[in-house]
Amino acid sequence: MDFTRRETLALAAGAALLTVLPFRASASVDDLINEFTGGADLGEGGLELTAPEIAENGNTVPIEVSAPGAVAIAVYAAGNPTPPVATFRFGPLAGAQMASTRIRLAGTQDVVAVAQMADGSFVRASKTVKVTIGGCGG
Repeated sequence: MDFTRRETLALAAGAALLTVLPFRASASVDDLINEFTGGADLGEGGLELTAPEIAENGNTVPIEVSAPGAVAIAVYAAGNPTPPVATFRFGPLAGAQMASTRIRLAGTQDVVAVAQMADGSFVRASKTVKVTIGGCGG
């Protein structure tokens, strides 16, 4: 099978385009949570999400999640173009089921965390973070 130079370039451009394009451009946070939980019901309590009420810089917003007895915690930013922020998995040798990181928020929005507990149940926590521009409101 022989390819012309034009066909080879078209195949290469198509492959490059597929790697750059997001596969789920329109997935909502609820769809992502359903995918993480397998459609299971979400409970409340047992998961603590710590985030600032007001973030002066949306580029580095500190968050912390903690859920004693969790095997995994997923974090989503509802207003971001790509809502999944992080998924933390904890093995049997984990000293504590908590994680902290800094995330980027595109604007004022809800940050949602979902934890899968060791017994197979799921719990949810959310917090609204107001992102200001230069600390002057927004």
